[in-house]
Parts: sequence; C-alpha cells; structure tokens
Amino acid sequence: MVLLQPDPFLNELTSMFERSTEKGSVWVTLKRSSLKSKVQRNKMKTAGETIEYRCLVRATDGKKTISTSVGMKDHQRFQASYATILKAHMTGLKKRERKDKKKSALDKMDGGSKKPKSS
Repeated sequence: MVLLQPDPFLNELTSMFERSTEKGSVWVTLKRSSLKSKVQRNKMKTAGETIEYRCLVRATDGKKTISTSVGMKDHQRFQASYATILKAHMTGLKKRERKDKKKSALDKMDGGSKKPKSS
C-alpha cells in the first residue's frame, strides 16, 4: 500500500475511477487513525501528551491500493475536492423512481380505487 500526499492521492483516485468506468469498481474507506502503534499511544497517554488523530483514506480497485492521511487543517479542502471527484465519476448510477405527487393525491381523493371510471 502506497501512502501518498493528499493531492497526488486525489489525482490517482481520479485515474482509478477513469480506469473502472467500463468495468469494475473502486472502494474507498475512511478511518480515524493516529498513525502510531498502540504501545506508542499508551506511552503518550501516560506522559500526558495529546494524540493528534488523522483521517486515513484508502482506495482500491482490486489491483492497486493507495492511501493518504489527512490532518484537521487540510480536512475541509480535501473533503471538497473528494466530493467533486465523486460527483464527476458517479455517472453510472440509476435514477431513483419517484412517485408522481399529483397522481398519488388524485388517488387519495378517489378513495384509492384503481378501477377505470365507466360512462
């Protein structure tokens, strides 16, 4: 697994999405992490030091795995860029079928009967 800086990570994520447009998927996971082992965290707690937690972001397409660590300062900028990339590459999703509000309101007024009216 390759730990990248946030900007190269977003570039690589974009290319992953582009490679998987015809066939395949991209999995992205986000996790809170301090990037330190449990032993180091326990030592920091006993010494009274504050632990800075970061957001660990991993992405894989099944063949290649990339990751980055985002701090609190860069989180908003990263999240905005990440959202833009997701919106741009989620074109293969199906639209949700919505019920017509006017049609359902008329059905309620008619008593909900679905029989056609005869003359």
